[in-house]
Amino acid sequence: MLAVLAITPVVLVTLLIGLRGVAAMRTTSDFLVASRRISPLLNSAAVSGEYLSAASFLGVSGLMVKNGIGALWYPVGFTAGYIAMLALVAAPMRRSGALTVPDFAEARLNSPALRRLAALVVLVIGLLYLVPQFRTAGLVLGAVSNTPYWVGVVIAGTSVSATLALGGMRAATYVQAFQFFLKLLLFIVPAIWLVSQIGAADRHEALHPVEFSHFERETTVRFQTEVTLEIREPTPVRSEAGEPAVLPPGSRTMAKDEVLVFARGTPVPGVHGLAALGGPDWQRPLLDLNNADYPLLGTWAVLIATMLGTMGLPHVLMRFNTSPDGRAARRTAAITIVLLSVFYLFPGIYGVLGRVLVPELYLSGATDTAVVAIPAQVDTGWPGALFTALLTAGAFAAFLATSLGLLLVVSGAIAHDLVPGGLRRLRVAVVLAAAVMVGFALQSTALDAGVLVTWGFTVAASTFCPLLVLGIWWPRLTAAGAISGVLAGLLASSGSILTALFGPHFGGWQAILVAQPAPWSVPLAFVTMFVVSWFGRPPPWSTTAMLRLHLDEDRSRVPGDPIRSARRMRRSSTVRRTARRLIR
Repeated sequence: MLAVLAITPVVLVTLLIGLRGVAAMRTTSDFLVASRRISPLLNSAAVSGEYLSAASFLGVSGLMVKNGIGALWYPVGFTAGYIAMLALVAAPMRRSGALTVPDFAEARLNSPALRRLAALVVLVIGLLYLVPQFRTAGLVLGAVSNTPYWVGVVIAGTSVSATLALGGMRAATYVQAFQFFLKLLLFIVPAIWLVSQIGAADRHEALHPVEFSHFERETTVRFQTEVTLEIREPTPVRSEAGEPAVLPPGSRTMAKDEVLVFARGTPVPGVHGLAALGGPDWQRPLLDLNNADYPLLGTWAVLIATMLGTMGLPHVLMRFNTSPDGRAARRTAAITIVLLSVFYLFPGIYGVLGRVLVPELYLSGATDTAVVAIPAQVDTGWPGALFTALLTAGAFAAFLATSLGLLLVVSGAIAHDLVPGGLRRLRVAVVLAAAVMVGFALQSTALDAGVLVTWGFTVAASTFCPLLVLGIWWPRLTAAGAISGVLAGLLASSGSILTALFGPHFGGWQAILVAQPAPWSVPLAFVTMFVVSWFGRPPPWSTTAMLRLHLDEDRSRVPGDPIRSARRMRRSSTVRRTARRLIR
């Protein structure tokens, strides 16, 4: 009950800030980019709040419990992507004057077809990224309060759509900035409390993992998803009603919501497709995706997807368009790197403690709830309940902050890029898009938040990353080349994801390249875009377009300040000569 009460202030503050944004909503620019008046510090806090999604707040720790120490490569890729964005994308994207990524595509190459294709890509990324936010909201609320899964999903969808429909980007900015600092506080303080409260034996086991081979206490496992257990020896269990049974050796598929009670000392079954919890493979500092025994390839696949995908995330790119100018956009990216680096120091703490304190989640398929399940294992009194409530509130802040940005770009793709309209159409698109995403989330309990979000990064890396890098830095890019490259990347990445979900089973390195196709889908998109453009002819206005992307904006000058004017003339002349040489 306390956890449910804890999320109430988060939801109410979100709605109240949305109401404050109504007065500033007059144009499409107000709705999508807050009239480009957001300062770097506020914008970086909002970017960080938007970026630290369910995959960061809960997913990384859950993946550590499930897949091992190698899961810490995920935050490395998440943060490194901003360094590439700082160097290559942030300032030119703002100088383009675009409101959305499809806007940029048409402004750079004057192709309505490319704009529509880019809008379709935004919808695919939004689906893969937004659904796990709502899904994890349902799982977490159910784990801490025993409410039905759909309740958390509907609460998240309703509060996000109402806030965004009322206040647009301005409301989203203040909500996300507030929720970033709230998430940071509610993630760090419980981590410090947990480390101070656990015993010396638990600390030693967290730092020196051993394989989870026997239950150390009577353990009730409620399977959150369908799970296939690998039973190595006859295993006595009890049903939820207390009826004894023995699981024979072999494979056994447990249905969703099925409950088994394992007695103390009972051997722990394996989970099909996962390394043994705490065993040598679990401790390896690389990612062995799908247990394919190619850890280096798996690690590179995730790094390529997360690092290059960050440069193509439409909700992050739209954030830079809210900056007053390109210089402010670059500062926003730089400050964001610092803020994210602080946050990502802590998921590893929850991951190693989750392996020790809630190892049963490894069996139940609910590792995404490990963060909020840990405090009750450390203290069964009011302190444990309090910190569970605080972490639940922080998790809901993560869901809401990220969902605001994603829902904004999805509605913008629909009502600004595909079917252009005014504010009323944008608000209607917000509500309809939220309803569709809630519907998908209700059917997605079996998929990890981290996996779904990584797929969203993969699609972004395979489509928008090549479009932005070549569109900003290569003057010979043509509309035909851009369309061919984006389409090749979209078909390759989304086709591979569908194969992983519904296609035949693959083994070895093929399984990795199907589950995480970035190592081949990103080069395919780049090469296709380059080759088709090379044999075409760039548009005659490409010189002007490149100059606009790389020259500083015409900032206000101080009358009677000849020194500042002369410095600016020299700087502009140097940049212009460099841009012209690059174009030739």
